[in-house]
Amino acid sequence: QVQLVESGGGLVQAGGSLRLSCAASGRISNYNMGWFRQAPGKEREFVSAITRYGGNRYYADSVKGRFAISRDNAKNTAYLQMNSLKAEDTAVYYCAADRTTAQRMGVAAVDYWGQGTQVTVSS
Repeated sequence: QVQLVESGGGLVQAGGSLRLSCAASGRISNYNMGWFRQAPGKEREFVSAITRYGGNRYYADSVKGRFAISRDNAKNTAYLQMNSLKAEDTAVYYCAADRTTAQRMGVAAVDYWGQGTQVTVSS
């Protein structure tokens, strides 16, 4: 069992930056780690994922070039650096852990979820 706790969300102006953190209770080196987001009235969507030791990283087209995922297995923590934020990035952001895949990480197959952290970008 792994518990994930996100932090770092908040209110930021368009063009600004935030760094989300996801602290895990267990060893995250056993898992591919990812970030998803869910805006009001919309389905939860994939944002980014990183393989167990950080060798490969994947991004949704909407965030490529603006967001960067990373991890520190010694600290059992994953991160999402978000730059050049836009109003359409406003959502609850969820950390995810998946034993099976990073490249094809999907909502239905994630093993563990965090509780989410709100990101609001004002235009």
